[in-house]
Amino acid sequence: MGNRMLERGEELRQLAAAAREAAAGQGSVLLVSGEAGIGKTTLVAATRAQLAPEGRLLVGHCDDLATARPLGPFRDLSDSVGVDLRRALTGEVDRETLLTALRSELDWTGHGTVLAIEDVHWADHATLDVLRYLVRRVHELPAVLVLTYRDDEVPRDHPLRALLALAAAQPRTRRLPLAPLSPAAVAELCGPEGAGEVYAVTAGNPYYVSEVLSAGSSDPVPATVVDAVLGRLRRLDPGSRAAVEQLSVVPGAAERRLVDALLPSGLVDLAPAEEHGLVTVTAHGVTFRHELTRRAVVDALPGARRIALESCVLKALEERHDVEPARLVHHAARAGDDGAVIRYAPLAAREAARSGAHREAVAHYRLALEHADAYDDAQLADLLEGSAIEVYTAGGHERSSLDDQADAVELRRALEDPAKLGASLRWLSRICWWSGERARAEAAAAEAVAVLESAGDDGLLGMAYSNQSQLDMLADRNVRAVEVSGLAIALARATADPATLSHALCNHATARLNLGDTAALELLPEARAVALAAGETEHAVRGYVNEIWARLEGLDPRSAEPLIREGIALAEEHEHLVFLSYLHVEAGMAAVATGRYADAAEEVRTGLESTLPIRCAALTVANRAAVRTGRADPARLHEMWRLAERLDELQRTAPAAGTLAEAAWLEHGDDGLRAVRGVLERVHTEGLRLGHGERVAELGFWLTRAGADVPLDGDHPFTRLASGRARSAAAAWEIAGHPYERALALSLSPEVDDAVTALGVLDRIGAAPLAAKIRRELRARGVLGVPRGPMRATKQHAGGLTPRQAEVADLLRQGLTNAEIAGRLVISERTADHHVSAVLAKLGVRSRADLGTAAR
Repeated sequence: MGNRMLERGEELRQLAAAAREAAAGQGSVLLVSGEAGIGKTTLVAATRAQLAPEGRLLVGHCDDLATARPLGPFRDLSDSVGVDLRRALTGEVDRETLLTALRSELDWTGHGTVLAIEDVHWADHATLDVLRYLVRRVHELPAVLVLTYRDDEVPRDHPLRALLALAAAQPRTRRLPLAPLSPAAVAELCGPEGAGEVYAVTAGNPYYVSEVLSAGSSDPVPATVVDAVLGRLRRLDPGSRAAVEQLSVVPGAAERRLVDALLPSGLVDLAPAEEHGLVTVTAHGVTFRHELTRRAVVDALPGARRIALESCVLKALEERHDVEPARLVHHAARAGDDGAVIRYAPLAAREAARSGAHREAVAHYRLALEHADAYDDAQLADLLEGSAIEVYTAGGHERSSLDDQADAVELRRALEDPAKLGASLRWLSRICWWSGERARAEAAAAEAVAVLESAGDDGLLGMAYSNQSQLDMLADRNVRAVEVSGLAIALARATADPATLSHALCNHATARLNLGDTAALELLPEARAVALAAGETEHAVRGYVNEIWARLEGLDPRSAEPLIREGIALAEEHEHLVFLSYLHVEAGMAAVATGRYADAAEEVRTGLESTLPIRCAALTVANRAAVRTGRADPARLHEMWRLAERLDELQRTAPAAGTLAEAAWLEHGDDGLRAVRGVLERVHTEGLRLGHGERVAELGFWLTRAGADVPLDGDHPFTRLASGRARSAAAAWEIAGHPYERALALSLSPEVDDAVTALGVLDRIGAAPLAAKIRRELRARGVLGVPRGPMRATKQHAGGLTPRQAEVADLLRQGLTNAEIAGRLVISERTADHHVSAVLAKLGVRSRADLGTAAR
């Protein structure tokens, strides 16, 4: 078959067009997908011939390592790029320096660059982070970003899915799914005789076809491609076969230095293997012709020989000083060399964490901790704490993170280092809170302060004070929170610690807001600015979360929405997955407030699988949306309330109790409220005790409907409604931008016209249960001509789109970008990404450019 390519002309034309456009300054993304062996790598290699003389092709590979090496495909480029990017890739990786150098490398005016990252289904966390950065910006560069991946190895929960959704939603993205060869193409390759049998065995997979034909026979056809590969391997002389087997245990490309170290005769032994099409040899190193070839060889090795070959690679790599720890760990684990795993896994974990590859860091920490007995107590405490922090950062399993941190604290107690003990206790407090164990978090926080007050480290003490003030604020001990956060702020300024300063300012401002000091809202942007200036993005994202929550509680979803978009973009860019889930839940809260219930359900999807505090908030949003649209689920309502009770914070219990009340009232009227009256009274009383009358105003309204006598102080719209001022409450809700609550207030007005107005609002936002309740009551009062409400559509959208997706499709045809669609529909950009991807998929088109005809 040689280098001949069939039925790829259209894909090559699209690649060539993208390269020409890039040279003119219009960059793009190409998503090349297909099963293993379909020809993705061959297509990328053929791109070189399509480039203008001044163009260039850069190729990096993601390898199938047990734990991916951070930034592996970009490190592959180090011999082919300028000095700035080479330095950023070969030294300790600083993310901002790397991104700046990469963008500068690609911004070569007049010289279109095709940057191909192969096999991104194997990409590490840090690589995906860099690709997200490029996907958003490549349209501004004279470059084409080509991503190849196996679409049958990317399940729904695969980390690559989010990147693909982001790429699909960009204005200059092309999809190039590669199809198998047709029977005619197979016949052209092998002749008409036997073509049918070859096609039946290979299903037109170009690599399978090539291997079957190279085996020299199609009758009998090899049972598997592995057999075909091994048949070719057996035809090699012993020296060449041994060389191929040795290199088969090296994922991806084997660089020249490694080849020379592993093969006594050097490249000479590989000549027969190259002639037989098993490997490709260049001056820089050796790669297998296809990854499937390498796998077939290595999988056929006897266990003892495979372990010996892995050991040889490990020994060769250990003699160098420029090898990434992740590579050493991979071969050490495969060789069963526990000593090497013990040496290198902690280094690999720390490097991955520095690179932002948090999932890979967790994997390396877990591997090291399989050999816990090999480390002394101080080393083990560091490993356990590193694992706990990385699991927490990556949004992983709370129990794993909590157990590791608790074990680290117990080890530190036996070591005479109060500063480290105090710092570990502070982390334990933080992780306990995220795990829903508030009492334990409080105890660890108090002990951290006590230990650090005598440890002599003001920097650590400042963060311990800030952590304590955060717990005070969350528990509504706001006076104390203001006091303790003030201590933290003072120490942070004295020690020039921006992380603690931002964290403490955030707590200080939120506690003051809880006390009714609205001027404190101005401190939250300051907290973010301090964090961003110092590169402390986690604290900056938390600042967004707190300010958004404050604005939503203050009945101002309009001012919260741009902050939500900014916060989500920042959290996505820096992979702060826990806070990213939180921000999407807040986007869901804003969607419920403004009557966009389908958007709300979409936004909280990831939050439902997150840590307990976020899950509780997500359940409250999901339940509120479901109750208002007639999809209430009693089991999910029960789960929401039990979780809110467990967390025992008013910010959880008040909205959850309000959701229970609304569900009961819609189902059974005022009589239904009596079933939840005990819950409402308990939370309402606690809210008044804490001075949060505004936060529990809704509960006061429902309690009055249930016949309870409650104080009606303040001017909250729900308080107005509870005191019989329905029109005044409706006016306040209209100003706040809460259509459902406005309609609820109007429905309780004695005026028929108000009820009819409410019906119009409710029909528009799809709040069927309350609308049906109003219609029943109007008819019971003898009102004639009650509006019937929306009729069920008699014919589905021709393309199978939902009403919201149809809106998105219309905006796409108008040429709006994702960000513009998000702004027009008042949704987050990520939700817009999801809608755009769904529209393209349902209409069966590859890009926005093809949308017009399909949509019509």
